Formats: sequence, C-alpha cells, structure tokens
Amino acid sequence: MSILTERDTKVLVQNITGREGGFHTLKMLEYGTKIPGGVAPGKGGMKMHGVPVFNSVSDAVKYESYDASVIFVPAPAALDAIMEAGSAGIKLIICITEGIPVRDSLKAYEYIKKNNISMIGPNCPGIISPGKSKIGIMPGYIHKEGKIGIISRSGTLTYEIVYLLTQNGLGQSTCVGLGGDPVAGSSFIDILKLMEADRDTELIIMIGEIGGRDEEEAADYIKANMKTPVITFIAGQTAPPGKRMGHAGAIISGGGEGSAVNKISYIRGLGMDVADFPFQIPEIIKRKYKVSE
Repeated sequence: MSILTERDTKVLVQNITGREGGFHTLKMLEYGTKIPGGVAPGKGGMKMHGVPVFNSVSDAVKYESYDASVIFVPAPAALDAIMEAGSAGIKLIICITEGIPVRDSLKAYEYIKKNNISMIGPNCPGIISPGKSKIGIMPGYIHKEGKIGIISRSGTLTYEIVYLLTQNGLGQSTCVGLGGDPVAGSSFIDILKLMEADRDTELIIMIGEIGGRDEEEAADYIKANMKTPVITFIAGQTAPPGKRMGHAGAIISGGGEGSAVNKISYIRGLGMDVADFPFQIPEIIKRKYKVSE
C-alpha cells in the first residue's frame, strides 16, 4: 500500500480549465490518476481532456464522490477554494497554488484542523505513489515503485533525490511535497506518522531546508516514536542570515536559529543519518540499510 493516494483515489481538479490546471490534469491522467471531474466557474457542461467540468464543487459531488481535490486556483481565491472543497466533504486537499497571503493560509489551517481535513501545501508539488497515482505537478517518469518514503519542503530537491534513487534502483512508496510556505497544512510529523504505519515503507528520506524548527521537532519525534529509519538532507548550508532563500519560510533568524548548520548538528546529535549532499543518500542506503525491491 501507500499513504494518502492509491490507484483508486478519485481526484477533483479545481480550476481545471486554467493553464496550469489543464496542463497538469493531462499529465495526471496520463500517469493513471482517476479524475472523474473538474471545476471551473461559468464553464460547467464542457469537457477538459475528456473530463466533465462543473461550475462548483457542490455541483461536482452530486454526480461523483471524491477522495481528494487538487487546487490550481489563483492565490486571491485559494482560501475560498479550500473551504469549498472541505464543505463538500472532501477530506484530502492538495493546494499547489503559491503566493497565498499568510493570513489566508492561517485561516485555511484553522479550517482544516477544525474539520478534520488533511491538506498538503500550499505552494507544493503534491503527492505521488509511484505506479499508482499522482496528485499535483511531480514528473511521473523519474519515479520508480519501491519501499522508500520521501517527505520534503522543496519540490526541485525532491525531484533530484528521487532521480538519484531511481538511477540506483531504489524505488519509492510515496513522495509528499509539504510546500515551502511559513504556514503549511501538514508537517513533517504528520506525514512521518503515516509512513511509520505503512507496511510498504521501509525507510524514509526527510528533505528539509533553512528556516523554522520543523526539522528539529521532527527529529525529536523520530527519536522518541519511530522504528523506521530516516535519512535527512538539509538544504541551504551556505545561505546568509536574514535573507529569504527561495521559499517564504526559508529564512535564518538572528543568532543562527533555523540555519542548516544548526539543524544538521542537532539531528546528528540525536544519532540520525544526515547527508551533506544529495548524491550521498543512495550511498548511505546501500551501505547501511537493506530495502526490499
């Protein structure tokens, strides 16, 4: 099995007729993702890549039940899109949209927690269970079915590390891109809990970056609660203090808090593996761990 998405997961695409929504709907369909419908206000009745389009989420769920919704709605309307999906009973929301105001992200976070909804993102690449289903913008062809789970704050680093694993014959169970915004719907710990319970995930790679204390808190959780081994990589070792690097959440505070050096030192102090460079990850796995094909 995998976590969050499976072969039969039914996905609704919000803003399916937009440039990004339309393009990635096609790519998801080509990968085998089940997409019974999409939403585009005012365009109900048309089809996009053969997928029926509805004016609203409430219209869509009258004809089909959905396990997940993926949001490509522009930033000013993303909060409404999240709440629209949640109010229609969809319990997994993947928000690809970037540039959402922090205040809206806080409202979205409060809403999903109050209503027992899982959300990945915003500003994320999504989720993929290789060979089964992908929800979002991850390039499917670089992935390989296997037993390694990946959790990451960085989309492009996820792709690099996935490609390195695949090239070394190391497949993945599920890859989850949490997103790089200061307020995210799911944390490392949220996904670590799911992967620890997944019988098909034998090893986990946690890809972090500068800013905040999410990686240290995750490391504490791993040390206290988990049996599944975790290898970590922290991006941003050369980032200067006080400057945001790429993601809104990637900023080092005064005194070095949130720096890669501090994170790496803390995690290694707990006895966990930390790779200095992405290419070292397959080497560590082959040297120290036995992972099923």
